[in-house]
Amino acid sequence: MSKAAEIDIVSVSKVYGTTTAVHGISLKIPAGSYCCLLGPSGCGKTSTLRMIAGHETISSGDVRLGNTVVTDFPPARRGTAMMFQSYALFPHLDLLDNVAFSLKMKGVDRDTRRAKALTMLQLMQLEPYANRRPAQLSGGQQQRVALARALITDPEALLLDEPLSALDPFLKIRMRAELKKLQTTLGITFVHVTHSQEEAMALADIIVIMNDGRIEQAATPRDVFERPATGFVARFMGHHNVISGRVSAQYGELITIDVPAGGSFTATGEPMQDGLVDIAIRTDRVRIGEAEELGYGFTGIVSNVEYHGATVKITVAGAGFEDFNVILSDVAFFASPIKIGEAIPLSWNAADAIVLGRIEK
Repeated sequence: MSKAAEIDIVSVSKVYGTTTAVHGISLKIPAGSYCCLLGPSGCGKTSTLRMIAGHETISSGDVRLGNTVVTDFPPARRGTAMMFQSYALFPHLDLLDNVAFSLKMKGVDRDTRRAKALTMLQLMQLEPYANRRPAQLSGGQQQRVALARALITDPEALLLDEPLSALDPFLKIRMRAELKKLQTTLGITFVHVTHSQEEAMALADIIVIMNDGRIEQAATPRDVFERPATGFVARFMGHHNVISGRVSAQYGELITIDVPAGGSFTATGEPMQDGLVDIAIRTDRVRIGEAEELGYGFTGIVSNVEYHGATVKITVAGAGFEDFNVILSDVAFFASPIKIGEAIPLSWNAADAIVLGRIEK
């Protein structure tokens, strides 16, 4: 079994000319964990991955792998391996020589490197295809070859840049399970860049959500799902409705905000100075029915209904919100179907409305 390394990113920035792509981020990725860097295009996640790998220079700050500061090390000396989005396989080489290529560059003799490459292909269940060329393989098989080639150097950390983006939806789900199984088997640190919320939730021990070159939240999937740190996280993950307003009253942990359309809503959170604030309500905790307490509901017009199989997503406009979402079970929905254009009352429990933090810019 390979050894795993903790990755410690300390106040790391990346500046391209006059543009700052990554703003002084700090992050500890525990040894042997599966970490997903998640966020929209241009948020800095790939630049961060490339700085860990050594394929991008660090403008300021340090990267530490285990006990070693690797900031100025070339990629080959870092103890990491990177799997690129394009797989970058050599079309003229068979699978054995593709996988063994990095060992060839290190001067390992032919028999030794091919024997180790065969072991890696066995791990990926590709041994019967050892003498084939990449063009003779499916997309999922090509991905496994790229993984074998990255892992043959016995890295302490494997870095993956959107490794599933080229695959069809069914194969993505299958390969997702294989990646998780592989990481668990090898026990090494995986850092995986993705823009898919579902992918990150399914794979990660720790999800790092980035926005505009900053880390908005780094937490377990459950924490991200149940307690998003900021309005951006809540909106990006899509499991919460976010209401923005100005604080009008505070009673202990209860905070009331006024929204521009004229309504008032109450949530639970840390006391704060007056000002603009976001509150969040989980979409699956919203009920159809009148609110028992003022500040925990409103009436709106149904603007869309989407059937998702086990659940039905209902979008409602009202109280100044264009798209307030409700997730119902299919059983609840079909017991009392709702049509577009219908006016419905929505409500939620006080415990399901939480105040979100704000990130300092």
